[in-house]
Amino acid sequence: MGPDLSARAVDARELMDEPDADERMLGLTYDRFRLVNALVSRPGGVYRRDIRARARRGRIRILDVGAGGGDLCRDLARRLRRDGLAADITALDADERAIRWAAAHDDGAGIGYRCALADELVGEGAQFDVVLSNHVLHHLSAAELSQLLHDTRTLVGESGVVVHHDIARAGAAYALFRAATAPFARTVLAGTFIREDGLISIRRSYTREELAAAAPEGWSVRARAPFRLELRWEPGDARP
Repeated sequence: MGPDLSARAVDARELMDEPDADERMLGLTYDRFRLVNALVSRPGGVYRRDIRARARRGRIRILDVGAGGGDLCRDLARRLRRDGLAADITALDADERAIRWAAAHDDGAGIGYRCALADELVGEGAQFDVVLSNHVLHHLSAAELSQLLHDTRTLVGESGVVVHHDIARAGAAYALFRAATAPFARTVLAGTFIREDGLISIRRSYTREELAAAAPEGWSVRARAPFRLELRWEPGDARP
């Protein structure tokens, strides 16, 4: 029998978030995220929907909140270079271990790495054209979610776009992730936190209805395959 997914498991804590988490396992986890997110998060869609058209109008500023090992930032930088487009990309994470690993594995992407919370950038008056996050929302308490939405909305002013992506909690999502990762537990995922933490993440995640109820006015929630949620703010004249 699977876990009870009728409500968020807000007290469950992912192993990689522990302050004494093994740093070698953390490094392997950040490295393998590149493969997992390419399949699950599909950054190409983010690029086509929210970045490419804006970058065609001129150099843009992108912020990835909770960037972890920086794989999304590096992927976006690669796509921009391929298309001859320019952007200043900042990878932001509150965990110094993630920022240290990401900066050491920049591979010439030219990302700016910063260990901080979004409210620090708000206090500095920073502004961005696109603010993103991936798999961050389920980590947050209700108060932290409210703060993040306020801060990221502030960081784009009146003309930018904020797009938060996360997992949708569902029994089918849990079963699929458990089954799909089982064959790789002793190979590609060995020595990482990905399989165990992934299952915890699904238990902690929102349903579409829960996230819509938690979001302030002006934000929209969309369901995307496979078992994904998109929480978006954009200027009123840009909304469908």
